Amino acid sequence: MKTTSEWKDFEIIASGSGEKLERWGHVFLLRPDPQAIWSAKFDFAKFEKLNAKYERSSSGGGAWTVLRKFKDEWVVEYKDLKFLISPTSFKHTGLFPEQAVNWDKAQSLIRGAGVTPAVLNLFGYTGGATVACAAAGAVVTHVDASKGMVEVCKRNCKLNKLPETSVRFIVDDCIKFVEREIRRGKKYDGIIMDPPSFGRGANGEVWKIEEHLNRLVAGCVELLSSEPLFFLINSYTTGLQPTVMKNILATNLKKHATIESYEIGLPTNEGIVLPAGCSALATWRAK
Repeated sequence: MKTTSEWKDFEIIASGSGEKLERWGHVFLLRPDPQAIWSAKFDFAKFEKLNAKYERSSSGGGAWTVLRKFKDEWVVEYKDLKFLISPTSFKHTGLFPEQAVNWDKAQSLIRGAGVTPAVLNLFGYTGGATVACAAAGAVVTHVDASKGMVEVCKRNCKLNKLPETSVRFIVDDCIKFVEREIRRGKKYDGIIMDPPSFGRGANGEVWKIEEHLNRLVAGCVELLSSEPLFFLINSYTTGLQPTVMKNILATNLKKHATIESYEIGLPTNEGIVLPAGCSALATWRAK
């Protein structure tokens, strides 16, 4: 299990009974978490500083109940990186803080590369990894099927004062984009992907991780440069073990690489760790 203790603007105060009580900067939120099936030590909804709680609907979806007013959008910082936070109707906030462990690793590899690497970030969402990689000196191609998420990524890049030439923004289905990049002969030194369990592309293309992940990884291998730096896969899909993703990398990579897989999580103030997915990382130039 890999975690980070470097967050100052985020913490999990408590977890359990299917929920997590969080602080995002100055805002306190209560959200569902299917992994937190242990018993809560107190009634989180009665936490005196709570600003809002997300409640699921019996008919699907859900909504936020505001208890104490707060701004619709605010900024949190991780080390020297800044990110916009805004609760969405899907319970998310626009950032996955557990990914900081992967941001740190990617930045270390990029800074030690000795060149300006080209990085491809698929399913890039609001750009946590994109911002981290670009801030470390990479030129990043950010791809997501959601125009709205790509727009937030653009704003996150501006918030971090990144050069306009450091990130290329693409709204597209990731599989189709990769297929076109192969035909164009494009090459990348680093590849990151954070695919959902299920999703739809810009034109309604259906994505199912169990059916399409291996195909996508195989395609991405064709995009690796002659001296690649890293290939990182992350997944939140329950039941998709770290070893599964390690095996996908191992069976598709054509060049020998050092491959590791691991769970990632978030430490809580209770002294436990809340699981938050798993990752597999292939590296070539790491010392």
